[in-house]
Amino acid sequence: MPPECRAIFAEWSPPIFLTTAILLTAIVYTRGWFAIRKTRPELFPSWRLGTFLLGLAIIWIAIGSPLDGFADALLSAHMVEHLLLMSFVPPLLLLGYPIVPLLRGLPRGLMRGLGPLFRLKFLRRLGHFLTTPVVAWIAMNFIFLGWHIPGAYDFALEHEHWHEFEHLCFLGSSILFWWPLIRPWPTNSRYPGWYILPYLVAADIVNTALSAFLAFCDRPVYSYYVEQPNPFHISPLSDQTAGAVIMWVVGSMAFLIPAFVITLRLLQQETRSRA
Repeated sequence: MPPECRAIFAEWSPPIFLTTAILLTAIVYTRGWFAIRKTRPELFPSWRLGTFLLGLAIIWIAIGSPLDGFADALLSAHMVEHLLLMSFVPPLLLLGYPIVPLLRGLPRGLMRGLGPLFRLKFLRRLGHFLTTPVVAWIAMNFIFLGWHIPGAYDFALEHEHWHEFEHLCFLGSSILFWWPLIRPWPTNSRYPGWYILPYLVAADIVNTALSAFLAFCDRPVYSYYVEQPNPFHISPLSDQTAGAVIMWVVGSMAFLIPAFVITLRLLQQETRSRA
């Protein structure tokens, strides 16, 4: 292992709070999954448990593993971290239909205390409003662009708590974005219509525009990587180009592959309805 990598691994230690929170969430979900599976086995096959736990594991890999140390030194590693949180974790969590299993997995005393809160009409209306396609699209893309403004990006890297808040913004807004596509039960399970295609393509245009700007810019955009010593001896401009290419290619695939699959399913539905 190169000495630069050894140094990052030597400085790394498992984050206790994050690790504990992820483990507790996994236990609660698993307990609730076994409970709801007894009455609704067709809705909760084993793969839903697997996708949800995999989503939690990727959260830990993104911000709890040594990858977070590499992200502090390399913009390209930081882009990998963001892609994991925005393009991989949210669909995996939502495919696990997490709402009911997480509630069923809580201790009964705690569930009785939270019950009246979940029945509030205001919270239900707020949740419905935040997961409407227009609101979800605006929230995710504005947060995505906002945190990539040089001043905000550098500020987050220089202040650890703001960096953690940035990760929460990315994860939370991306869950909202993926919600209208996956519509996890007990949300209305009606399959997305043709409107979801411009929803995905427009998000890819935003991702492509930012990626192209970073890839073809003739100077480093983020001063943090210029001012901080780079242990890997990679020029900031080369690192920025590599990060932009990763974000461009992988980010576009995350939007366009679902768009292609949804197009095929919608065409099949139209063919069956005509027949």
